[in-house]
Amino acid sequence: MLIIAGPGSGKTFTLVERVVYLIIEKGAEPESLFVVTFTEKAAAELTTRVSNRLLELGIRFNLHEMYLGTFHSICLRLIEEHREYTRLQRSFSLMDQFDQQYFLYQNLDPYGDIDNAQVILGDPGSSRWKRSESLVTWLNKATEEALDPAGLIKANDGAVQALGKCLQLYHHQLEEHNVLDFSGIQYEALLLLRNFPEVLRDLRGKIKYMMVDEYQDTNTIQEMFLKLLCGENPNLCVVGDDDQGLYRFRGASIRNILTFKEQFGGGICKQVNLTINYRSHPDIIRYFNRWMEREGWTFGGQTFRYDKVIEENNSLNFPETATVLKVSSGINGNWHNEVYDFLTYLRGEGIITNWNQVAFLFRSVKHHRVVSLARSLEERGIGVYSPRSNMFFDREEVRLIFGALIFLFPQFPEIRKWSDSAHLAIWDYYDQECFAPFVHELRQPENKDLLVWARSLAKKHFVLTENTDYGFTGLFYSLLRFPLFSRFLSEDENGQLVDERAARNLAMLTRLLVKFEYLHHISVLNPAYLEGNVKTLFNTFLRFLKEGGIDEYEDSSEYAPRDCVSFLTIHQSKGLEFPVVMVGSLHATPRKQYTDLDEILERDYLSRPPFEPIEHTKYYDFWRLYYTAYSRAQNVLALTCQEVSGRGRTPSKHFVDYYDALPSWRDAAFIPHFLNLDQIKEVRLKREYSFTSHLSLFENCAQQYLFFKELEFSPVRKSPILFGTLVHQTIEDIHKTVLRGDEAKLSHEQISSWFETNYKYLTKRERVYLAEPIRKVALGHVIRYYDRHRGDWSRIVEAEVDISLVKDQYILKGSVDLITGEDDTVEIVDFKSEKKPDMEKDREKLRRYQRQLEVYAHLVEERTGLKVTKTHLYYTSEEAGNPYISFNKDDGSIERTIQTFDEVVGSIESHDFNIPERPEKLCVECDMRSYCDTKNWIFRVEK
Repeated sequence: MLIIAGPGSGKTFTLVERVVYLIIEKGAEPESLFVVTFTEKAAAELTTRVSNRLLELGIRFNLHEMYLGTFHSICLRLIEEHREYTRLQRSFSLMDQFDQQYFLYQNLDPYGDIDNAQVILGDPGSSRWKRSESLVTWLNKATEEALDPAGLIKANDGAVQALGKCLQLYHHQLEEHNVLDFSGIQYEALLLLRNFPEVLRDLRGKIKYMMVDEYQDTNTIQEMFLKLLCGENPNLCVVGDDDQGLYRFRGASIRNILTFKEQFGGGICKQVNLTINYRSHPDIIRYFNRWMEREGWTFGGQTFRYDKVIEENNSLNFPETATVLKVSSGINGNWHNEVYDFLTYLRGEGIITNWNQVAFLFRSVKHHRVVSLARSLEERGIGVYSPRSNMFFDREEVRLIFGALIFLFPQFPEIRKWSDSAHLAIWDYYDQECFAPFVHELRQPENKDLLVWARSLAKKHFVLTENTDYGFTGLFYSLLRFPLFSRFLSEDENGQLVDERAARNLAMLTRLLVKFEYLHHISVLNPAYLEGNVKTLFNTFLRFLKEGGIDEYEDSSEYAPRDCVSFLTIHQSKGLEFPVVMVGSLHATPRKQYTDLDEILERDYLSRPPFEPIEHTKYYDFWRLYYTAYSRAQNVLALTCQEVSGRGRTPSKHFVDYYDALPSWRDAAFIPHFLNLDQIKEVRLKREYSFTSHLSLFENCAQQYLFFKELEFSPVRKSPILFGTLVHQTIEDIHKTVLRGDEAKLSHEQISSWFETNYKYLTKRERVYLAEPIRKVALGHVIRYYDRHRGDWSRIVEAEVDISLVKDQYILKGSVDLITGEDDTVEIVDFKSEKKPDMEKDREKLRRYQRQLEVYAHLVEERTGLKVTKTHLYYTSEEAGNPYISFNKDDGSIERTIQTFDEVVGSIESHDFNIPERPEKLCVECDMRSYCDTKNWIFRVEK
């Protein structure tokens, strides 16, 4: 089935109801449903809405077992479930886009030795970072087209050969380091299905109903993946709008949706058109319909869009006022003032009640005109939410931290140069925008303690003679004790963060510093490597982040932050809607997005021949982009710009016919008081919570939960869990072998081999190591477990099974090992690699473990309907005695534990992280202890 869903036509509602229908009317099992969405946020919204509908209907259904998510998340799940069939080893690392480019930057030299590599790497005279950036682009493009390196290497064209050799080398590097990049997730999943018929057969046997959202943005590899899964029974429903295809630059092909019906013979594919718009005022609908009414869609006798007209919802009474306007200044006017006047007029007249009802959409929020407008509005008191505008490095809290770190390493101004004439642009940023403001603050009387501390540490670092017990991230956390920095984490009288944006930016900075230390094997500052580490941090790592751009925090659970107008890219706004939309970037023109090599690949090496005429694609992409922007508006659509004549004409000729006829917002035709503006759509996404990651952490210290879970500060001190993880992973290898029916393969030698492989890749990922005697002890735990159970594995039901339960307000999740009990019941086992506790002295610890098992029992019973009779702790360290501590199931105790869990989730979601006093024992190993040492706790005690 092909569903062409125009903007505002109820696409998500349709998807939700179709899923619910399949469950209720067709009796679909969770694992038989395969639902792909475009973003993680869309997946979370779909999960929430489906679960709410099922709760309304009183239907139990484990959404966790559905294949519901993005292509990448579902493919990653398949890889993890069948990892033993892939090139990946245990504990593989997943690289994001920056990780991937930095990985190639560090391993770039071999690529330069490849013939014709300059076509892939770019100008040999360009920077190493620019060359790695070009390499990333080509490697990802080849991966998304599922191109085979061997086939490219055999090509007659030198550039194609170079691409093949680069791709082959990259695959070797990925395998050597046991890493997977974002683009490679889908490629590895495709290879899994292609190369292992038993895996494909198993999936085809389970998956009965397939749905794909935003089908116009799927790429070649995704279509290949779907075709493999479908086989000869293509029960596939795709939903999309060809007029909103925006992701050609990521490999998306509009061909997939335009030729979908043709791929199935006998006219068996049904098409349904959703054309009634329930979102927008009729004037707005007429405007974006007119934008798409062009002759240029047809070329060579073929039309490259579905012929459709979006209709208004006649059941509503719309006000008689102009709703498509222009907010712009004449050639000699002041655009900033005009925009400000328009916004304050709407707010002053009560037309809008919160700034978040307004969204500005641009082709790029990094353009200097856009950044300038954002700063102008903020200076006048209108908050701007623009997480992708590259303003992270402009934020005061970030600049002051950089200034402090530079002060703490006084050798940096000298060691950063490789010659007397050397100069990097970022040094001006460091000197003028970071170091100078920090020194200015140091001179203030209130920062005297910081000055004394910083001077002392700077002298030590200047002539460092021995290892410190901290790295760069440790210095960051030490700075938080001083008011200059702790103020960014200040709270109001209710314990709520005053400036959450600043707090989240500081948290992001910890993640960057931890990433740097991980990539460069830094745990503490060492005299031998200090100068090199400081130089690499500032000259390379942070410079690349600044030049490449880094996004600020985006809250997926919040549609648009209160008291801020949103500055978004048009791509970012896809799927959203706002009462007032202001579309900028009217200077834009269609632009070519392909190279000579692209043309060669498309003509001769891709899996399919060319589809759209390549010279027309820039126009198609341009029209689709602004159509998407215009159709985000509910009540008011405004085109906005600083008008320019002559060179750089704004609006450009591509907008003039649509722009000139629009009334100004100051015209009498615009009667805003007639409008009844919508409020921003409230997003209530159900979040997932587990016992250890959430309830236990929150109960131990709600402030730790706030910083390390909610705000996502990255800790320096990680719990020493390598030993336990290693033991648990190897026991899981044993269990999975047994459950596959391969018990005969088990032996001391095989187990030792698994153990060493697990250790190798765990340490590679975590950069934590075990001394040889400790490793032998850990292996002894596993061998002892195996010897105890050798010959009788009949009680094992499932090993390390992820299970979740959809509750009214959240999703409860856990991972359990199940064994059979008496009379068709099950029992739960949790493995502990620590010393078996004393039943009296360690009563508090045992009760905590028991509560965790009670959560698991609740999950299993509510989700599966199986009866749990007992729960067990199994201590692998126990040599001669009974390794078990067992608990009979107590329904009353379980009910109290789940009630506590509900209360904790309520506190988390209401942002109540107050605690009456500090848990001193936990503070010793907590990175935030310096901050908490100087924190005012008085009002908390009084409360």
